[in-house]
This record gives sequence, structure tokens and C-alpha cells, in this order.
Amino acid sequence: MKLFKQNQNKLVEFSPTPFELEKDIQSLIESNVSSLFNLQMVCSEFTIGSYRLDTLCFDEDNAAFVIIEYKKGNSYSVIDQGYSYLSTMLQNKADFILEYNEKTEKTLKKDQVDWSQSRVIFISPSFNSYQKNSVNFKDMPFELWEIKRFNNDIISLVQHLPTSKEKIENITASGSVISSVNAEIEVTDEAEHVSKTSAQCAEVWEGLKEYFGNLEDTSCSSKKHYIRVNKGSTAICYVYFRKTSLMISIVRGTLYPDGTKSKNYIEIDDPKGVGAAKEFTWRNGNKGHEYQFSVTTPKDVEYATLLLKQKYDSI
Repeated sequence: MKLFKQNQNKLVEFSPTPFELEKDIQSLIESNVSSLFNLQMVCSEFTIGSYRLDTLCFDEDNAAFVIIEYKKGNSYSVIDQGYSYLSTMLQNKADFILEYNEKTEKTLKKDQVDWSQSRVIFISPSFNSYQKNSVNFKDMPFELWEIKRFNNDIISLVQHLPTSKEKIENITASGSVISSVNAEIEVTDEAEHVSKTSAQCAEVWEGLKEYFGNLEDTSCSSKKHYIRVNKGSTAICYVYFRKTSLMISIVRGTLYPDGTKSKNYIEIDDPKGVGAAKEFTWRNGNKGHEYQFSVTTPKDVEYATLLLKQKYDSI
């Protein structure tokens, strides 16, 4: 990736300033893990069994643990390391719960964690073609992010996304570490969500995607129960695919019992009154408020985007 700064009518290229140590990358990510990945920091350098995990985080949206590993070189196997870490996690669930409770001073129980949503994030200045190809399956519980630093303290962070529609479980021998991990961890892609709904609602989803695609810094990420639409690392909405409708949830923030509101609280102006305000509780006990409404036909998309744009503009 090349980055430029406009100087009048000329483009001046930013010069790369490589990271000297993996620890430099780790320190930068851990200080910004909430804004970059919408994750809660649990601890650094967590030792479990024969492994030392660089960064342990918790994904409050999905009630799942996330391991982040940092690399300077590319002479290692993403597959081997990633599945070894996940296998160790699944065999030592109580240790991860204990570490979370001790470091965050919160109370999390084993049945409040969705272990099927566990994943590993690898962050490196570069990945070679072998590493990228090795995770080019739609059911891999790994993410590859390339980080680069330029002069003037400019940082780029770009995810390498899989393009294959194949599943690794189809080519994995039974009884292997990969098959045992995949038996418990579930990776859901967009096509699987769309397959649950009607052709009319699939058309609605395409209309929503097209709308968001025309807005800056938006992306979609498929999770077990929904597709999350993001602006940067912050959720605009969660889309749940029902048989005859799409249920859309906009997180409004938190309205406290004394009437005060969280910093990011937003009121949704809904002239037609199609939605409803509700209180929700994440699986780890955090509370918040959301605004829910359903869309069923392509003609609903225009009004839905009116509501969604309010959240987008507030981020």
C-alpha cells in the first residue's frame, strides 16, 4: 500500500518506517484494541500450558475470547499456531474464565461464553503467499491483518480477506487438531445467513449493502447469529435474517436508571414509528438499549436507511 499527502496539486508519498520489534506492534495494538477491533482488553502475555499468548481479549458482542498474535517475520505456519492456540483454549476453558475475572474484576461464568465464536487474530507487517493461501477457506477462525507504519506517525491496518467458498473441514482428516477444533468453533459467512430468508428479503439485503457501500469506512462482518454492519470498528447495526423479514437492531447506548445517558447514546427519529426501543443484556452482563425494526420488501429500504443514517452520522 502506498500513502500520499496532497501538497497543493502534487502528491507526496509517505515513507515507510518499519517496526523494529514485535513488542512495538503489540504495545500499539493493545493501547487501541477497543477502537481498532471493538474488543475488551483482558491481559498481555497470558501463559497457558506450553504457550504464551501475546494478547488475550474478549469480544463482548459475541461473548467470546479472542487471541491476538504479533509477528515480524513470516517463517511460521498460521494454521499450526492458530489451531494449537484454539485447541488449548477449548481444553482449558476454566483458566480463561479465571484470567478474565481476575484481570477485569468482573464475574464471567463458563456458560456465559460462546466458545463457538473463539478466534485468533494475526497481525504482521506482511504475510507471504503461502500463509494467505493456507487460510483461504470460508470457515477459518483466523484473521490476518497487515500493519504498516509511515513517517508522520501514519499507521495503516488492512485485513486480508479469504476469497474461497471451500471449507477446510472438507479436506481435514478426522481426529486431527483441526477437525476437533472445527467441531466446536463455528464460522458463518454471509451466504449462510441469506439462505435462511426469502428471495424478497435477500433483495432487501442487497439494497442495504449497496447503500452502505456508498458510505465511507463501512464494512460487514458475519457472525453466528447476525451480520454486523460497521463504521470503522463501531457497529452501525446488527441484521438478523428471519424467514420472511430482516430484523435490524441499532445500538443506542445506555440509558441509566437515574435518567442519565452514556456518552454515545442516540435517540432515533422515527416519523413512521416502525421501530421499538428495547433494553438488552449482553451475555457477560453488560446492559444497553437498542432500537429494533423489521424490513420485508425492497420498498422498505429507503426508510430503513433514513433510520440507519442517524446512527452512522453519530459515530
